[in-house]
Amino acid sequence: MEIVNDFYDYEIIDANLGMKYERWNNTYLLRPDPLIIWENKDFKVDKLDATYIRSNKGGGYWDKETKNFMVTYHDMKFNLKQMGFKHTGLFPEQAVNWNIMRDLIKKANREIKVLNLFAYTGGATVACLKEGASVVHVDSSRGMVDWAKENIKLNKLDDKNIRYIIDDCIKFVKREIRRGNKYDSIIMDPPSYGKGANGEIWSLEKNLFELVSLCQELLSDKPLFFMINSYSGLSPTIIENILKLTNKHNNVNITVAEIGLPITNNNLILPCGIRGLITYE
Repeated sequence: MEIVNDFYDYEIIDANLGMKYERWNNTYLLRPDPLIIWENKDFKVDKLDATYIRSNKGGGYWDKETKNFMVTYHDMKFNLKQMGFKHTGLFPEQAVNWNIMRDLIKKANREIKVLNLFAYTGGATVACLKEGASVVHVDSSRGMVDWAKENIKLNKLDDKNIRYIIDDCIKFVKREIRRGNKYDSIIMDPPSYGKGANGEIWSLEKNLFELVSLCQELLSDKPLFFMINSYSGLSPTIIENILKLTNKHNNVNITVAEIGLPITNNNLILPCGIRGLITYE
């Protein structure tokens, strides 16, 4: 498992029976996490700004609204806020993936064109822009794309080569294939379920293999990397199988890893998904 140990503005302080107690810079939140199925009898909450409370009918609500807050990871900055479905607009475990992207782009020492699918609020986009790559940022939610624009501006990257696309990812990829566009790197962070810009239904189990297969048609003659991140509970072997079956290049290195976050008070690790990566020689 790959662990984020250097995100100093974020920590899971403690965890117990489906809840995690977190610090985001100077903001303290208590939020649900379905993977925390253990009981911690020493669990305690000290300073607290807000708690997300689950509803028996699905969803939930925050008991208090805090002011928007910002976190920094090395030279990257992100504006955050409480969202309706327990989230804050950032997944800190993705720092391990940002570091890989940045290192690969930097070492390539050439112009790199990146396609970021299901791009959310722009964490991976910021990482790639920081190393001089151009990015096409695609998400079906206008609100998420607007939020990404805020983060790009916060990082003083709004003068860089970036295009924002509000669209269903599969439809966009198919159009790019017809246009003959190519990318050196492709990133995707697909949800288990979602709706596209015009009501298209996304299902990870039904659509992931198709999307990964289509994306192979978009890779340039000299690709750099292809990365999938999944929170859905798919096993690493499933991700590896998909990458092996869809890959059309020789001399590749396929790796799959679980990523996670440390829990400060008891030295446990919270698993936070699977990353599949193809690098090309």
